[in-house]
Amino acid sequence: MASLLFVGNDVTKEQVLRAELDFREGDTLSAANLSRRLEANRRRLFNLQLFHQVLVQLACRNGELTVLFSVQERWYTFPIPIFSLADRNLRAWADRPDKWRRVDYGLHITRRNFRGRNEELIGNLQLGFNRKYELFYEAPGYGPRRRIGVGAGLSFYRARALDYATQQDRLVTFRPINGDPISRTYATVGLRWRRTVQALAAFDVSFHQEQISDSVNLLNSDYFLGRTRRQFLDAGLSAVLNQRNTFAYPLTGRYARASIVYRHFLTPGAPPQVLVRGRYARYVALGGPFYYSAAAQGQMRFSRRLSYADNRALGYESLVRGYDPYVIDGRHYALLQQGVSYRLFDAGKLQLQPLDNPKINTIPLVLYLNTFADAGYVGANTRGLPNELPGRLLASVGVGLHLVTYYDRVFTLEYARTLRGQGGFFFRSEFPI
Repeated sequence: MASLLFVGNDVTKEQVLRAELDFREGDTLSAANLSRRLEANRRRLFNLQLFHQVLVQLACRNGELTVLFSVQERWYTFPIPIFSLADRNLRAWADRPDKWRRVDYGLHITRRNFRGRNEELIGNLQLGFNRKYELFYEAPGYGPRRRIGVGAGLSFYRARALDYATQQDRLVTFRPINGDPISRTYATVGLRWRRTVQALAAFDVSFHQEQISDSVNLLNSDYFLGRTRRQFLDAGLSAVLNQRNTFAYPLTGRYARASIVYRHFLTPGAPPQVLVRGRYARYVALGGPFYYSAAAQGQMRFSRRLSYADNRALGYESLVRGYDPYVIDGRHYALLQQGVSYRLFDAGKLQLQPLDNPKINTIPLVLYLNTFADAGYVGANTRGLPNELPGRLLASVGVGLHLVTYYDRVFTLEYARTLRGQGGFFFRSEFPI
């Protein structure tokens, strides 16, 4: 190959793009798989999520190849007003008697592709029901091959209410007249190793300090195992293999993630913990506008004794769809999800005529009809009151509409029916699988 060229990268450094490719000038490229290899590299650049589109062109002269990648850069600075619900999801918020007081507001600022090196700065100034002040920096890689990077962050959090117990598989909230029932502070720093945007590993160490009020300790002495204050160190190792065709709404490919976290308490009386998590997902094109997706994930937590604050399973970060109003506490869980998507229509990229900036004047719009089935299980030594769902099979089926649009945004409206005979509509802002 004679030369490798890039156009359109006014902000992005060329070395960031070169680091993602699996060929260089001077390499010999086989004609048999040349088209497939160029497309795979084009997808790598697109999945940096720095560009609206990436095109590749090939020219051959006197037996020498010239490969040209043309990119259209996105808008990288996003000052977004915060107006969010202070609950796990929309259904949990709607069930609160004081829901209109449980609103957070403020400003979330993200600067992607900082310095043109695919670095990221994130700042949060959140007021309202929960106060949060945060600053994070992420650099995926340094050097000509961009293999080693770093991450760091600081977070201060104060809440006006606290979910201090679980009864009948729902969170019980304490809100004092004065003061904050909980405060959290943590600082984190870590190393990153990346082969490409598809293969990443990270090692992180973080210091945490958390404090609850005396009233919370009286209501649930197991919240921090009889203490109102605790400090601990987390050391975690994680690895990701992401070979999906696109990261926003994948249709083909596979995804795997594994992590292990060791927690050591600096305050006496709490035994150490080990948390192991894993996830694997597969995406298959069935032909025409039909696509199939399936994912399996699980968690195992090991410790002689767990506080209530650490004894979390489904209903928090992961859930069986349809069980949104509930939380299922436990050390271990398994979750299976699958779905079939049918592309109803693809409007391509809608042009906003009054705007002449190519970074913001086109809106992609794709709508999918999706049917799904989920099943989950949370391990429990005992089952019964005050909670019934630990130790039981959780399952649901449903149908939904998935909208894929601006800047990798995915919005879903789903109807789910559970094994308990309960049903409802649920709105989400991310791809469920």
